[in-house]
Amino acid sequence: MSERGRGSVVGVDVRVDRPFSRLSGVAERHPWVIDAGIVVVLLAMCLVPAVSRREGLAVMAFNVGLVVPLFWRRRHPSGVFALLSVIALAQWSVGVRAFGDSALLVALYTVAVAGPSRRTLLAGAVLELGVVLATVRWGHAQSLKVFVGLTGLATAAGVLGTSVRNRRALLATLKERAARLELERDQQGRLAAAAERARIAREMHDIVAHNLSVMIALSDGASYAVRDAPGRAEAALARASRTGRQALAEMRGLLGVLRNDTATQTRAPQPGMAQIEELVEQVRLAGVPVHYELAGRPYAVPEGVQLAVYRIVQEALTNTLKHASQKAEARVSLTYAAEYLEVDVLDTGGPACASEDGGGLNGMRERAAVYGGVIEAGPAPGGGWHVRTVLMLTGIPEMVLAT
Repeated sequence: MSERGRGSVVGVDVRVDRPFSRLSGVAERHPWVIDAGIVVVLLAMCLVPAVSRREGLAVMAFNVGLVVPLFWRRRHPSGVFALLSVIALAQWSVGVRAFGDSALLVALYTVAVAGPSRRTLLAGAVLELGVVLATVRWGHAQSLKVFVGLTGLATAAGVLGTSVRNRRALLATLKERAARLELERDQQGRLAAAAERARIAREMHDIVAHNLSVMIALSDGASYAVRDAPGRAEAALARASRTGRQALAEMRGLLGVLRNDTATQTRAPQPGMAQIEELVEQVRLAGVPVHYELAGRPYAVPEGVQLAVYRIVQEALTNTLKHASQKAEARVSLTYAAEYLEVDVLDTGGPACASEDGGGLNGMRERAAVYGGVIEAGPAPGGGWHVRTVLMLTGIPEMVLAT
């Protein structure tokens, strides 16, 4: 089919579908308009032929009595059906035939739409009894045809109503599910945002706290040596300047992530275990002797674990710089094992050189928890402060690093 042909078909479909869409919208916003229309149409179909044939007042009265209650069918579906059944039984009793009996089909449809299946079956059984009574009284020679025809109409009304009820229930379930999925999506988004904020806060704390501690220690050392050893003071100030620039570069990288600005994001990789030597040397230059040692057989460690190890050592040494005495020393050891990596930092800075509930320690706990580790931090038996954690590395191949 050509594009023109398809366009014409689509246009016809849209034009045909548009009135039904409008009608559906009116039915949802103003259901009483539909009910009033049904009542008016049925009354016209009942009364116009009755008047033309000059039928009695009884026929007109039964027609009106059977049709008018349909106006309240949505509010009281079972009550309206029961009322119409009573009126139809009275009509049958006095032997009056009226087209208004068709209102029972509308009432049965409404019961099927609004009520449960058990109520629909009961209403269908009542209407079928009425079909049998009408067939016996007015069927005569065509009783089988009359019975089959009326039974088919009653069955169609019940099945149609049940189908509409099931469709509405399905639509309600789909809407509820969509709303629930949207809520869960929003909650997951908020949780992800909170986790990202926590991660960035940990990075900010580690960068700022460590570098500022080093800069303060170097500046204090330079102030003490400015008169007696100006060369050492100049070197300390230069080191403090480089530390500040490094901190500023890392801060710009984090701010670039927050702004989602690729032009300002740093291209440098995250620090890992290979940079611990530089970290230790930085702390040494700040005035704290640090002994660094490796134990076990080194193997490849994922970047995330390396970053966690680096930050844990950085925070522990930062606490040493901030809280330890001037004569404090520190020891950093990494122990490689088959299924875990142990990080141990010990200093001799006195029994209360760090806080057990500080933000830095909480950040270390969070980093360790990601890899199944637990931070043990507290006063060392011989004095000072001890930080120990074990990060689980189950499943990592033991690929020996080139040394």
